This record gives sequence, C-alpha cells and structure tokens, in this order.
Amino acid sequence: MGHKKDKSKKQPSLLREIVVVVGTALILSILVRTFLIQAFYVPSASMEDTLQENDRIIVSKISTQLTGIDRFNVVVFHDPGSWLGEGFPNPYDTPVGRVLQAIGIVPANSGNDLVKRVIGVAGDTVECCDAQGRIMVNGVGIDETYIKEGANTDQVTFSVLVPEGHVFVMGDNRGNSEDSRFHLDLNNGMVPVSEVIGRVALKIWPMSRIGRIEH
Repeated sequence: MGHKKDKSKKQPSLLREIVVVVGTALILSILVRTFLIQAFYVPSASMEDTLQENDRIIVSKISTQLTGIDRFNVVVFHDPGSWLGEGFPNPYDTPVGRVLQAIGIVPANSGNDLVKRVIGVAGDTVECCDAQGRIMVNGVGIDETYIKEGANTDQVTFSVLVPEGHVFVMGDNRGNSEDSRFHLDLNNGMVPVSEVIGRVALKIWPMSRIGRIEH
C-alpha cells in the first residue's frame, strides 16, 4: 500500500512578505543615507543665487570620502562652533518627521547644519581683498562668477592660513552670509574636514531648478 504524498509546504503569508520587503527597503535606505547620499533642504538665502532658500539638495558623501574636498566645492557641514546660535527651525521636527529623516525619506536638517562654498583648503592663504575687491588665494585674486549679482565680498578684512584638516568657507551671497569671515575669533573661522557631511551634487526641488550646481 503506497504512502500518501506529503502536503505541500505552507506558503509564507502575504503579511510576512510585506514586512520583509519593507524592512529590507528601510535598511537599504538607512545604509544609503549613512554612507552614500543624503537629502537636505537649504534653510537660508546665504548661497543665492546658486542655491535658493528652501531648495532641496542631494549631498554626496561617498565622493567626499573618495576624492576629498577641493576649492569651490559647495559642501554641507555641521556647525563647527555656535555659528548658528540656536539654529534654524526644522520643518520636519516632529516624531514622524524625525523617523522619516532618519531613513532618508524626507530631507534632513537638524537646524545645526550649514551649506557654504569652500574657498581655501589646507595650506592655502586666504585674504581679503585685492585692489579690485576680490578674495585672494595664495596671493592671487580669484574671479568668482558664482557670487550673487551685485554682492560685494569685502565685508571683513582678513588674512588666514588654512591648517591641515580644515577648510575656509564662504556663502555666495556675501552680504548675507555668516560664514568663516565672521567667526575668525573661533579657530580663525576654520571648519574641520571631519565636520563636513559631503558635497552638494544636485538640486532636486523645486522642479524648475532641478540640476547640478556650478563647482
């Protein structure tokens, strides 16, 4: 007398499959946010016209880790020492918003991150200004085509040497940017490279402004 065939293996439930798929997607999102790219929003007008207030941007972390930081890169960095005072308000500062920021679904900005352009890297001497009112790097005046039209750059007179492991940063809207020039009393306005989150790679919102930025 033959044995009856074993019953087919129980199929996994739809709920279990959904949990596995969603869990995997969240883990991948967190890994991408931690090591590769991260979304931010721009909280002020200090980088006009390159970046507008409330622009949404993508920051590349991996490119910074692989190739370092160069002059004229636009970077996002943690406040290196009370530059922001109490910081900017965070539109996603709610229980749900904080979770969505953590997994990368909405742009991050803890209220303590800034976006500026790197003007000097390790070994550079940065000065203001030459006879034409231009910033000088290593004794040479630089033509900064990205500066907001009509904005002057000579609000502060200074001369600093950028030490190893640091960068000197300025906003493109020089008349409305509390950047390295205004924090010379704290480590000569330097930003430690260890505080740099990454380079701004893309503008992703609003749709009319989607695209790369000038480096």
